[in-house]
Amino acid sequence: MGERGFSLYATHMSTLGNRPDLFPSSGYVNKYIENPPTAWKIPAAYLTDERFNTLITEAEKYLGYPYVWGGSSPSTSFDCSGFICYVLSNSGLCQTGRLTAQGLYDISTPVAQPQPGDLVFFKGTYATSEISHVGFYVGDGMMLHCGDPIQYSNLNTSYWQSHFYAYGRPPYN
Repeated sequence: MGERGFSLYATHMSTLGNRPDLFPSSGYVNKYIENPPTAWKIPAAYLTDERFNTLITEAEKYLGYPYVWGGSSPSTSFDCSGFICYVLSNSGLCQTGRLTAQGLYDISTPVAQPQPGDLVFFKGTYATSEISHVGFYVGDGMMLHCGDPIQYSNLNTSYWQSHFYAYGRPPYN
């Protein structure tokens, strides 16, 4: 399947062709239509930082997009690192190319006190010895990441705490 066909398929699956009544037994009805991503409002004080405001403006365009292994653009949807790389590059803040979560960690500077716009890294979210997941830290113990779908998540849950690895700052322009 080519990129265009895959894009159409991803759109169809995430919206069920705008006809969930025709696909009542599909797991996508509950996943994407009846349970949309949890909304989270970024505190206005964080948006005064021009770099973070630019970043989050780009990132929020993709809320609700489904997780697609290997995806790295709106036309294919995203996986976790594809989402981060796409947002960093298309916001004009950091040209990363297409990196894995480990690759993003490798180019980032570790930080102990994360700021909105830093990255948060995890290990053990699937079977690999490397960093396995990455998201944007958005402040107040929250991240925006490509789970399934792209959504905000609380970092203080037992799941994220058990897989937490580090925070890092990408090499912003």
